[in-house]
Amino acid sequence: MNPGEYFEFSIAHDRKYTLDHLWIQMLDDDEEDMTVKIGISEFIRAEYGEIVRVVLSKPEDDSEFQVDVGEGESENDDDAPPALLSRGDELDVDDLMITIRTSEDRVLINAPFPCKIVELNGDVEDNPDLVNEESYQDGWCMIVKPHEWDEDMYLDQSEYIEYLNEI
Repeated sequence: MNPGEYFEFSIAHDRKYTLDHLWIQMLDDDEEDMTVKIGISEFIRAEYGEIVRVVLSKPEDDSEFQVDVGEGESENDDDAPPALLSRGDELDVDDLMITIRTSEDRVLINAPFPCKIVELNGDVEDNPDLVNEESYQDGWCMIVKPHEWDEDMYLDQSEYIEYLNEI
């Protein structure tokens, strides 16, 4: 975003937030069957530009996000496809879970807690406008079952706003 430009974005009140700008919504708070829906805060779009691609994967190869350097070659010559996430996959803290390509940059977002993937929203990969226009509704990314959960580790709406004001 150019200096002097501004972009309005909203923050949902019924979610928790991570420092990596993920929103987290508890779906079932029964300790044994707890599931959590995860999505991308509208702040990502405001800060980095319109989201043009969302990949729910652990890319060992990020060539699909590299800029061609000419003659059909990319900066990354490894042609192996990314290891796509699927239902039942386990993620540990700091495992890459979402890769976002915006009009300005590439943003890598890691898992905020150890979890098992219950459901992926492939619609956001097919249509990134869902994340741009409906990030708190149909633009969610995945539902997971946390292995370790401490709700106090994440920011509520007012704490997230305070955090955004500091960065």
